[in-house]
Amino acid sequence: MQENKETNEKIYYSIGEVSKIIGISTSKIRFWEKEFDSIKPKKNKKGNRIFNKKELNKLKLIHHLLKEKKYTIDGAKKKMRKNPEKTETHQKVIENLKKIKAELIEIRKNLN
Repeated sequence: MQENKETNEKIYYSIGEVSKIIGISTSKIRFWEKEFDSIKPKKNKKGNRIFNKKELNKLKLIHHLLKEKKYTIDGAKKKMRKNPEKTETHQKVIENLKKIKAELIEIRKNLN
C-alpha cells in the first residue's frame, strides 16, 4: 500500500489491514459498509477495497459506538448524523486516553 513519506503513515489500507487494526472480521467491515453510508472505500484495479485514513477513523468510531458504548446500528447511525464532529472528537479522545493508559501500565511494569 502507498505511504505518505512525510508522516510515515499509510495513505490507503487493505480490508485485511483495517481488520487487524480495529480487531474485527473483514465480513463485519463489509456489513458495516452496507449499513453506514459514510463508509465508501475505493476499489483498486483488482476490485479489492482500499480504505483511506478518514474511512479507517469512521470504522473505529462505529466499532467504539457498537462495541464499547453498546449502541444499536440504528442508534449509532443517529449519533453519527446528529453531531458527527463531536462524536468523532470524543472517540479520538478516548483512543488517546487508552494509549496513555497502556503507556502508564508499561512504565509501572518496568518500575517493578
